[in-house]
Amino acid sequence: MADVFAKNSALSVEEAAKLTPRAEFRVFGKDIIEKVKENMWECKAVLYKARTMPAETYILSKNTNEANIKVRDGLLDIKTKVGETPEGYEIFQPRGKFTFPVKRDELTIILKNLQTEINLNQEEYTLDEFYEIARNHKDLTLVTVEKKRFGFSVNDVICEYAYVWMNGALVETACCESEDYSKMKSAIEALGISELPNTNYLKAAKKVVGF
Repeated sequence: MADVFAKNSALSVEEAAKLTPRAEFRVFGKDIIEKVKENMWECKAVLYKARTMPAETYILSKNTNEANIKVRDGLLDIKTKVGETPEGYEIFQPRGKFTFPVKRDELTIILKNLQTEINLNQEEYTLDEFYEIARNHKDLTLVTVEKKRFGFSVNDVICEYAYVWMNGALVETACCESEDYSKMKSAIEALGISELPNTNYLKAAKKVVGF
């Protein structure tokens, strides 16, 4: 079985632009996982696999909740919100991955997505230098995120539930995502999470760390 969770991975900006953006409905809270586990059997979920992810660093900006920017395994990954479905599911387009050190023009693009302007006076920046910029800027903060993810599908819609630690604080999450937006509603309802607020990682992390 192909790794559907890696389907939207792309290294270059050009490759990422060719991908069909996925819509996502995600919820956070307590006692979510038990509810999902009870319902997934009734809706004939197809199990995929469990994954313990390498630690990620999310870069949060007070100026936007529409640029999902994180670093994992030394690569900076950008997804930006490009719209919503009629049901309010958020549509995110991958924008590619950046390797460090990044050139000044590349860092300018990253900061533009964070809706943050900084006077850059170096030709290139290492990962540590980028982190230092974020730590010292009043509109930016870094959050360490660790995830244990359990993947499955419902009616060909990619789903998961996960334990997530944000700066050490544990929260539960579940989501459905797909390039075929029309299938999502039935999967969300079948898992019993449709009445919970749709909350992306950026909003959840800000709430957890009080940013």
